[in-house]
Amino acid sequence: MKKLILVFAAVLAISCGDNKKEEKTELKIGTQVEEAAPAQTTDASEAIINITGNDQMKYNMTEIRVKAGQKVKLTLKHVGTMQKTVMGHNWALLTQDADMAAVGQASATAADTDYIPADMKDKFIAHTKMLGGGESDTIEFDAPAPGTYTFMCTFPGHYALMQGKFIVE
Repeated sequence: MKKLILVFAAVLAISCGDNKKEEKTELKIGTQVEEAAPAQTTDASEAIINITGNDQMKYNMTEIRVKAGQKVKLTLKHVGTMQKTVMGHNWALLTQDADMAAVGQASATAADTDYIPADMKDKFIAHTKMLGGGESDTIEFDAPAPGTYTFMCTFPGHYALMQGKFIVE
């Protein structure tokens, strides 16, 4: 009987351990986990940004931060499988005074200019070409003055979901 009590006491002492509580993270079914990848910098004068768009009309990031005057090298990759005519994506950076809804509506009728409306070119700082599934495009531009800018996809109707903030510090 004494041996049984000693074994029980030993097991109890070992199992109590350091009494740390486990931190649980609940993830509901259907929830997508989004990893916001910050701009990678090779040096103070250049920011390298890799962004993706998918067949669910989502970019993998909704915020990008760079420094004013930095050379920005941005690569957009369409990680979906649908064709450009069905689920095309681009990445367009708008000027601060641009109205995203107005640009988005005008873009919907600009198929002949890759959904960049010719009469609104002054509202764009930079943009990639329109891409279909599996395609990618890289652009380079200088970051504008400090402030918060909007980026979006100009394919018809996509700007409602495919948009984000481009923050220049």
